[in-house]
Amino acid sequence: MAQKVILVDDLDHSEGDDVARREFPLLNRTFAIDLSDANQQRLSEALAFIEEVLENAREVKQASRSKKAADTSPRLRGYTLTDVREWAREQGLDVPARGKMADEVIEQFIAAHPDAATEDAATEDAATEDAAAEDSTGESAETATPQEAAVGA
Repeated sequence: MAQKVILVDDLDHSEGDDVARREFPLLNRTFAIDLSDANQQRLSEALAFIEEVLENAREVKQASRSKKAADTSPRLRGYTLTDVREWAREQGLDVPARGKMADEVIEQFIAAHPDAATEDAATEDAATEDAAAEDSTGESAETATPQEAAVGA
């Protein structure tokens, strides 16, 4: 017994001798659809339009989550936050297993491990020492002329 296969257009659900399986590429993938000649022509025009649009468009990159400015620079040199957590627990300090570490704990760790201080921290310490060295006139010894330093002394 013979069987007759009747293809139906997937867009307008029409039957006809011109309906056939059509494959087309789009965005590096291949798709298949049953279309009549008329709908195949519409698809070809649409794909040509999309190709033209893509040639003139620019891709939008997914935005990444930004980090806070304070967290972007490393605060420890040669140590990890895991090292800080282990040290803090040995000192009897309560620290979270994950996540942000309290600034006070990191400062205590750096005080106990001076080699952990970054260059930024050393610069801040030097600035603090310079500020403490200012005389009562508000001028630091570095900016005062020798005559001014002698008068102030």
